[in-house]
Amino acid sequence: MNADRKRGAVPPFQAGFSLLEMAVVLGVMALIVGAVVTAAQSMQRNAEHSRIAQKFVYEWKRLYDEYYQRTGVVVGDSQIAPTYMVNGGETEIGGVPAGRGNLSGAVAGVPENYRNTGLKVCHGQGYPRDSVGPGDKNLARQDLRELMQRAGIRMPAGRAEGMEDRYLYNDSNNNATELQVCFQWNPPSTISGAGNVMVLRGLTPDLARYLDQLIDGKADALEGRFRQQDERLNSSEPSSQQPGREWSANNTIDINEGAFQSAEATGRNRDEDRVVLLTAHWAMNQ
Repeated sequence: MNADRKRGAVPPFQAGFSLLEMAVVLGVMALIVGAVVTAAQSMQRNAEHSRIAQKFVYEWKRLYDEYYQRTGVVVGDSQIAPTYMVNGGETEIGGVPAGRGNLSGAVAGVPENYRNTGLKVCHGQGYPRDSVGPGDKNLARQDLRELMQRAGIRMPAGRAEGMEDRYLYNDSNNNATELQVCFQWNPPSTISGAGNVMVLRGLTPDLARYLDQLIDGKADALEGRFRQQDERLNSSEPSSQQPGREWSANNTIDINEGAFQSAEATGRNRDEDRVVLLTAHWAMNQ
């Protein structure tokens, strides 16, 4: 044995890896790397959703409440004759603004007797009626940014200076997507929430479900305080007061496919497609 060591013989247990063993090791490493990349992408998306919620959506909820505390009325309402409706300064009763009309008391000042109600208060042009789906309202004359500035309220950074009502993010296919916030009043029995609501346009189904879970603890599209925009009445919707209505569409459906009314539907699934966008209503406390 000593002679073998002097001549430099290599014992069998010092031989290198075989090609098969190396292939197995490389295969395992590839699986691990793939799992790490997938987990990182999921964590990145969840982090983006959290930023949107904390730095934009909840900030605008806080600003809505701050506007009420500073002015005594909800966004766009008349301070001298409040209606408790968003954009109440433009509502009419008896053909004239509600703040000056009905002085004789001929008609009761209840929502059913008001006219020109439900106009959404946004900043800028916004988006036209019914461009996103059932329930889109016409734009009010009042401007959201001007109302906030008039009350001395500092808005979140948003997309940029002058576009604080917008937030830019990527959908699950990495296409640029813009989220916009508005406010409006919904008439009684509106299935997406009666009364004053925050309107969030530009939500991917993933983001809508995330916010729904965060706000009311249940990702049901037509129950709780956070709901999918829908202009139908509760009496015409069989799922009213019942669980089980999922958010329409899913992240595999292209926005141009047109068949995205069901969350269970499967549409064209291409990496270059824009994921369908949804609009939600968050019921406000005031």
